[in-house]
This record gives sequence, structure tokens and C-alpha cells, in this order.
Amino acid sequence: MGKLYNDSECVFVSGYSVERISYADTKPFILDIHYAKRMPSISYAYGLFSFDELIGIISYGSPASPSLCKGIAGEKNKKLVIELNRLVLKNNKKNEASILIGASFKLLPKPRIIVSYADTAQNHLGVVYQATNFLFTGTSKPRTDMAGKDGKHSRHHLGDRTKRVYRSAKHRYVYMLGSKNERKGLLKQLNYKIMDYPKRQEGQIR
Repeated sequence: MGKLYNDSECVFVSGYSVERISYADTKPFILDIHYAKRMPSISYAYGLFSFDELIGIISYGSPASPSLCKGIAGEKNKKLVIELNRLVLKNNKKNEASILIGASFKLLPKPRIIVSYADTAQNHLGVVYQATNFLFTGTSKPRTDMAGKDGKHSRHHLGDRTKRVYRSAKHRYVYMLGSKNERKGLLKQLNYKIMDYPKRQEGQIR
């Protein structure tokens, strides 16, 4: 854990280091700390280190919905879409989430279109996405999906339409990652309306 892959895959900021980590490194954070208790699709994972101790992880992977990938910025850009699907911190000290997101952006391949969600069922607003200049593109409607074998959401569902699992409303955030010209070009092709950030309501924690 914490192996430095190469000089281009480590960022030092504010007394922390952020570097690429393995799928196995993410498991204790995702399965033991994150509320979903479920491993997502992971293509890239990065760890936040303090004095060589892994204290947080962020992971990116393929969105479960192919239609989302095409819907964000069209057919020709669908392969650029990745989802920030887990952000987990041991202590969640001030600025650690923003530091981890910002540093991971430096390490990710570019260009990319990043999408992430704040779950209203967990009283999440997406404050960290707002702080790191994501674009807010609306809130999904609650619905039900076909359940996986474990009774939870799964891209590998059982195909039984009678077994459903509730999916709560989620705030959707998008970030265009790349050079100035790449970001400008992708922004022009964004199919979603950019909206004002939702405001914190009583009980919302992040």
C-alpha cells in the first residue's frame, strides 16, 4: 500500500500526499466505512496519505448507465465519461475531501468528463463538489430498479421485474477535466442545463 508508481502519479499538497493505489487498498474504506458497503466499478483509485498512513480514498469507474455516458455530451464523447463513485475519509478533517479531489484531477488521464452524485437519502448536498467547482446539472427523480442478487442496486441484476429496490433522488454534478481548450470544447457539447447550486437545508451534512 502506498507504493509510488512514478513521479507523475503522486501529488504533494498541504502536508498530504496523494498517489495511485490498488483496488485492494480501497476495500477497507468502501466496505467498512462508506454507507453503501458495496464495491463499485473502479478504473482509477487514489489515496490520501498523512505521514505514510492511508487516511482516505477516491475512486473513479464506468457509470452503470450507458445512456448517461452518451447523454452528457453526445455519442462521440461517451468514452470520456467516468464516475467519481466513492470518496471515503477516515477522519474527514477540514479540506481533506477537497484536497483529495483536486489532487486526483491532476493524476487522472485527460480529457475526461467526470460525473458524481450526492445522495439526498443520506442528507448529502454535494458541498465538496461545489467547493471544487463542479457544475450542478439537476436532481434525479426517485425511482425503483431491478434488484441484484444481494438485494441491492446492481448493473448485473437478476432480470426479475417483480423484485425492485428503491433508488433515492440524487443531485448530479459534472466536471470537465482537461486543458483549457478541451474543457471549453466539452462544455459547449454539454447536453445538461447548468443550474444554481442547491442550498443547504436543515439536517444536510455535506
